[in-house]
Amino acid sequence: MHKTKNISENTASANIGVRVFLTVMAVLIAVLIVCGVLSYFIPQGSFERDEAGIIITDTYHEAEISGISPWRVLTAPVRVFASEDSLTIIMISIFLLVMSGIFNLLQKTGGIQIFIERIIRKLGTRRKSVVCLTVLIFMLFGSFFGMFEELVALLPIVILMMLSLKMDTMTGLGTCLLAACFGFSAAITNPFSVGLAAQIVEHPLSSGIWLRIVFFVMTYITLCAFLILHLRKIRKNPKASPTYESDLAKQQVMEEVPAPTESSDKIFRVYAVFFSIQAVLLLLIASVRAISALAIPILTISFLVCGTVSGLLVCQKKRMVAFHIVMGAVSMIPAVIIIAVASSVKLVMMESGIMDTIMYRVITVLDGKNKFLAIFLIYLLILFLQVFIGSASAKLLLVMPIVMPVAAAIGLSPSIVILAYCKADGFTDVILPTNPVLLIGLSMANVSYGKWVKWTWKLQAVLLLLTVAVLFFGVAIGY
Repeated sequence: MHKTKNISENTASANIGVRVFLTVMAVLIAVLIVCGVLSYFIPQGSFERDEAGIIITDTYHEAEISGISPWRVLTAPVRVFASEDSLTIIMISIFLLVMSGIFNLLQKTGGIQIFIERIIRKLGTRRKSVVCLTVLIFMLFGSFFGMFEELVALLPIVILMMLSLKMDTMTGLGTCLLAACFGFSAAITNPFSVGLAAQIVEHPLSSGIWLRIVFFVMTYITLCAFLILHLRKIRKNPKASPTYESDLAKQQVMEEVPAPTESSDKIFRVYAVFFSIQAVLLLLIASVRAISALAIPILTISFLVCGTVSGLLVCQKKRMVAFHIVMGAVSMIPAVIIIAVASSVKLVMMESGIMDTIMYRVITVLDGKNKFLAIFLIYLLILFLQVFIGSASAKLLLVMPIVMPVAAAIGLSPSIVILAYCKADGFTDVILPTNPVLLIGLSMANVSYGKWVKWTWKLQAVLLLLTVAVLFFGVAIGY
């Protein structure tokens, strides 16, 4: 989902969430301090801007060095809520709290689990069809609704189903863990990446959606081809599976998936309606430019109202609906703190007068360089930050205020920058050893990190090349 890595008690211990939170905070605070220190070495400067807020490249004026006081740096995470970006930050924070609360409600009432189980059951024993449809379902949830960690909680069920169809644990990991992450990365309307980015840069969510759809399809085909080739390999030689021995043990103790009950039938129907309403709303936001700018508040209200009603319809103890929503929202509080600190970096750079100076220097370096190199460097920057900052929203608020004006100055559109951000932000979540969701998923599947890297590195290489090719194509056509 938000990728701040707040994992529920069903999938991880609280220690992992605390460790990741402290790591991200340490990185952001270090960046904040560095920005304050730089104000004593970098001259103040400013660009003139047009009515849309775009910098006019030949209007830069430089002044003397004037360092910002330490107390302003220390209080920036609090003062940012009274800055010119306060409304955006507050809206994003409320959005994350609501979405986390509703997704927690969906989990606790069994909505996501039953929904996916029922769809997969319809396919019977057609292995390739099961794999391709399961991948599609998980990718769609990630691409449209920004779900990732929540779907990984279903990994044991997916592995169980794959084993019952004479496939292996790696296929289960591919159809669940890889698919959820790749769907999040190949975002079409993902509110936690595309949606937030569009909100931050005041860009319509619908702009450039056609290329995001094309990339989603390309990613889906690539992942399905990878898994089908794996199935062919282990069908010829079952021992070729990296999890062959452990799968034999799992199959001996494997229990049957519980049969549908009247209660689960009701839950399935209610949440099918819930997801259908949200899907229609997302499509409307993406296609109707008049409401595209209001994507975040519309989605916040829709998820809160529809999610609460759905919970009341399926939850036997009605008072637990509010409890699950509140607990989900509480788990997102660390993400709100991270957002405040990430946003305060821009505030310090603006107050110290060094932001425009830094942008001027970057524009000077890129001046005369082609746009292909520029978008590639932006992609690499976000890819580098991904190693240290897993939170999608934190990275957005950290880099977009700097990257977007520079990109506009050299002729790159917001659509291509957002596309580059989404691709750099997500795919490596299932290869970096610093990602707790990956480690949790591998632990649940009893698969070593070494085996995982050996199995997936070629797929990651293909996606890297595919991503760069799509970005270059976008630049070439003026996307």
